Amino acid sequence: MVTAMKDLSEKYPDVDFVYPMHLNPNVRKPIHEVFGEDLTRPNFFFIEPLQYLEFVYLMEKSTIVLTDSGGIQEEAPGLGKPVLVMRDTTERPEALVSGTVHLVGTDYDKIMNEVSTLLDDATAYEKMSKAVNPYGDGQACRRITDVLAGKETDRYDVK
Repeated sequence: MVTAMKDLSEKYPDVDFVYPMHLNPNVRKPIHEVFGEDLTRPNFFFIEPLQYLEFVYLMEKSTIVLTDSGGIQEEAPGLGKPVLVMRDTTERPEALVSGTVHLVGTDYDKIMNEVSTLLDDATAYEKMSKAVNPYGDGQACRRITDVLAGKETDRYDVK
């Protein structure tokens, strides 16, 4: 997985890669094994873990999100971001069905191919980024307040 990320950053020198690093030294070890002790790269930025709002901002500014986090699988599609899940399974199959998420596992070739496709093929990128978000459209609060205020709600399929 880390080798694929390194190779992608070399294949796409005009693309910035941002990697929030886990604090656990055992999790950081593979990064240092691939990149060495000096993590300075022109387009690869290793950063410390972020607070929630900072992380959401980073996702909003991203092109693609690669993750193994279940929560991020739910949040990134709401920002219109294709999500590549670096696990072999997901507890969120609805995201797979909707097309907002693809499983790539930790397989080097799958990661390379999926990221390359999304960066090189505008149609493939648009298909994933514009897929219907299975977790909603972000308008639940407005719908709830409309119902509570007694406003016309037929357009919401509220029963």
